[in-house]
Amino acid sequence: MLQPKKTKYRKRQKGRMKGNAQRGNQLSFGSFGIKSLGTSWITGRQIEAARQAVTRHMKREGQIWIRIFPDKPITKKPAEVRMGKGKGAPEGFVVPVTPGRIILEAEGVPLEVAKEALRLGAQKLPITTKFIVRRDYIEN
Repeated sequence: MLQPKKTKYRKRQKGRMKGNAQRGNQLSFGSFGIKSLGTSWITGRQIEAARQAVTRHMKREGQIWIRIFPDKPITKKPAEVRMGKGKGAPEGFVVPVTPGRIILEAEGVPLEVAKEALRLGAQKLPITTKFIVRRDYIEN
C-alpha cells in the first residue's frame, strides 16, 4: 500500500478542494492517460487496485506511471465515541484529487488495449475520469 516513509507532522487539517488542478494536468510520460473529472480523496488501496487492474489487462507489456501519491494523513475516531476529547488517531493516507488531474499514464501498448486497461483501472477509483491521448500520438 502506498504511504510516505516519514511525515513531518502526524495529523493534518482536512482543507477544502475547490477549483481545478493547477499542476499534474498534462501528460508527461505516456501517450495515454486517465484524467479526473471530479473531486475526491483517493486512498493508497484504491490506487493499488487500479494499478493491478491496468497491469493485468496490459499483460505486463508497456509501462504505466502513477501520477498521484497519498501523502495526506487521515484521522478517525473509534465507533460510538462521544463528541470532543480531541482529534482521532491517524488511520491512513489519501491524496486529494481535483478536476483535471492526471491519475495514471500508459505507454507501449496499442490504443485499444490502453483504452480498455485504463477503463478497468478507472472503475476501481471513487471518481469519474476521462481517457486522454497525447496530441502528437500516431498509431503504428
